[in-house]
Amino acid sequence: MTDLNTLTAIRAALAAGPGPDVMARDGAADRNAQLTKPPGALGRLEDLAQWYAGWVGDARPRITAPQVLIFAGNHGVATQGVSAFPAEVTAQMVANFRSGGAAINQLSDLAGATLDVHALDLATPTADFTQGPAMTEAEVCAAFTTGWTAVDPMADLLVTGEMGIGNTTSAAAMATALLGGTGWAGRGTGVDDAGLARKEAAIQAGLAVNSGRSGLEVLAALGGRELAAMAGAIAAARAHRIPVILDGFICCAAALCLNAEDETALDHCVAGHLSAEGAHARMLHALGKAPLLSLGLRLGEGSGAALAIQILKGALSCHSGMATFAEAGVAGG
Repeated sequence: MTDLNTLTAIRAALAAGPGPDVMARDGAADRNAQLTKPPGALGRLEDLAQWYAGWVGDARPRITAPQVLIFAGNHGVATQGVSAFPAEVTAQMVANFRSGGAAINQLSDLAGATLDVHALDLATPTADFTQGPAMTEAEVCAAFTTGWTAVDPMADLLVTGEMGIGNTTSAAAMATALLGGTGWAGRGTGVDDAGLARKEAAIQAGLAVNSGRSGLEVLAALGGRELAAMAGAIAAARAHRIPVILDGFICCAAALCLNAEDETALDHCVAGHLSAEGAHARMLHALGKAPLLSLGLRLGEGSGAALAIQILKGALSCHSGMATFAEAGVAGG
C-alpha cells in the first residue's frame, strides 16, 4: 500500500503515475485501420477504443470487470443554507444505495458493474469553510486514502460517484479557487434565488479566509471527504492503469484538483456526460475533456458516467469484434 498520509506523499504518488502502453495503443490503431468499414466511419468510437487499449495494455480489449464507487460525506458549509435538502439526506441516500434502490444501482447493474458504497464519517461533517479550512491535512489524506484503497486492481474500468448535501457549493468554490472568474455556483439540487445567493456568498467567504492555491490545498480547504476520496480513487486507477469515466460537476471538481497538481493526471480519463449544472461545460473545457453524452442529467451518484459505460462498451465491441478486410474476404481493404 502506498503511504499517502501527507500532501507531499500524495504529490509523489501522482508524479509516479504511469502512462499508456504505447505498443498496445499502436496495435489498436493498426487493427482499426484494417476493420471492415471506411476509415473514420465510427467517429469518436474509434478514438475511444484506441485510448482504452493503450491504458489496459491490450490491442483487442473488452470490458469485463467495471467498478462503480460511490463516496458520501457531509459538509459543514451546509449550515449556511446552501442546499435545498437537509444534511440527513446524505445518510438516507447511502441506505438507499446499499439496498439497491437508487438510479446508480440500476445503471450499474445494466453495465455489469460491481457497486461499492463508502460513507466517510457522516456523523462528523467537515468544518464550515466560510470560517476556515474544511479539512486538516490529516483528514484530507485519510479520505484520499479511502478512495485509493477502494479501487479493485483487477477492475478494467472505473466510475466514481458521490453523495453529500452541500457538495455543489464545495465544487463551485474549488473551481473558483483553481480557475478564477465568477459564475461557478449553480442551483445544484434545486435551490431558489435566495439559496443561490447564499451559495455565492459562502464561496466568497471561503475564498477570503482560506489561503493556498495548489490543487490539493484547495481540496483540503474547500472540498469534502467524498471529493477527496474520488480524487484518491481516480489517482489509484491511473497507478493500476485502469481507465476512468468521469461523472458530473462534483466528480470533475475532484479531478480538477489532480489536474492542477499534474497536467497528465487525467490522461486515463474521459468525461462521461455534460450535466445540467451550468458551469460543468466550463469545467470540462478547462480539463480538455469532451463529454460522451449530454442528456440534461443532474443527479450525481455517478449516474451519467455509469450510463456512458455503454458507449465505451460499444466502441470496444466494434473494435475487438469486427472482422478485418482480410478475415472477411472483403476487397478494397
